[in-house]
Amino acid sequence: MLAADQDGKLSDVQLGLLKTFHEEFVAITPGKGKFPKSFQMGSADGPKNEQPVREVTLSDEFHFAKYEVPQNLYEAVMGSNPSKWKGPRNSVEEFDFDQAVKFCSKATSMLRQAKLISSDQEVRLPTEAEWEYCCRAGTETRFSFGDDAQDKEQIAASEPKKAALLDPYGWHTGNAAGNDPPVGALKPNAWGLYDMHGYLWEFVADDWHDDYKGAPTDGRVRIRGDKNVRRTIRSGSWRETFPQLTSTARRAVDRDFHRDDLGLRCVLAKVND
Repeated sequence: MLAADQDGKLSDVQLGLLKTFHEEFVAITPGKGKFPKSFQMGSADGPKNEQPVREVTLSDEFHFAKYEVPQNLYEAVMGSNPSKWKGPRNSVEEFDFDQAVKFCSKATSMLRQAKLISSDQEVRLPTEAEWEYCCRAGTETRFSFGDDAQDKEQIAASEPKKAALLDPYGWHTGNAAGNDPPVGALKPNAWGLYDMHGYLWEFVADDWHDDYKGAPTDGRVRIRGDKNVRRTIRSGSWRETFPQLTSTARRAVDRDFHRDDLGLRCVLAKVND
């Protein structure tokens, strides 16, 4: 177990992991270069919880973690590692939504203490719109690399699990060994973000809503105000078949739900952005 010194000083191990964490954030710049400021969120031909499709516009830059939070970082911040599939650079799992929020809060305090971020910056969960914007990486297709997960031979053979076009980018039931590999083992999307399709589901900040009716169009978090409301997760995992790993796929879980295929990825942004 890692812990700060009795005087509250961060250990060398903690400092090193915090520096790596900070360095691995990717600048997300809506409206610059090939990445548009606005995108179509949701899927017109997907399930009802991905509808109606609406245009969302993100105005401010923020930073998105290149990887899901690995176990060595989680332990350095939280003092313990709840994961089933142990490995220092494997994604942490087996924690619930409140613990994910607590991790972000403690990581913020430690990064400020280490003078790696300023007092007006914070680590937090992404909003659902931020997550999908980052996953899509400027695309309008079902996946960040195109519309099809399978090659022509697999489509013709009606293979239920094989997905040759997805395999280089995401872990799913057709190519995963049944345990978590290290983060970033596959190819990234156009932003340079890894494991956005599959590997582990990821918590986002939004309360669960059954559809996008009335959802904000500026990327803000969507809150119901009920403490016991179900939580929203994105990405799909190694437990799912390829149709459940699209850029638009979403699912509801109970607030205290935890499992070995659910992790988190962080945003670094100005407070109250």
